[in-house]
Amino acid sequence: MYYYLNFFTNVLRILEEQRMSKQQLSELSGVSLSFISDITTGKGNPSVGTMEQIANALRTPLPFLLECNDLPQEVLPKLGAVAPVSSVAPGYARVSVVLADYQAFIVNNWAKEISDQASP
Repeated sequence: MYYYLNFFTNVLRILEEQRMSKQQLSELSGVSLSFISDITTGKGNPSVGTMEQIANALRTPLPFLLECNDLPQEVLPKLGAVAPVSSVAPGYARVSVVLADYQAFIVNNWAKEISDQASP
């Protein structure tokens, strides 16, 4: 259930960022407008194929739409969702960003250094 919450909140956020309407998303994805509306209100139960169609229409990788959202952890239970157990060590945070190639290179090097330090 949690990944559907991530999916529909991220779809709504990206629609707003791209100034795209649900109608436009429907046309680009081939998913009916009524089902897009159901998905974005948390009522729809899209298949992986449907989620992929929507991700492609938004020009966004599907894993990004499923992995995270900007909702505070204390809000999730109110929405009927259970927050996943974090795989990130205390004192660290998982973030998703889009970076220029050089910036991504630097971040990947930081991640490798941290991983090397943590390994015995």
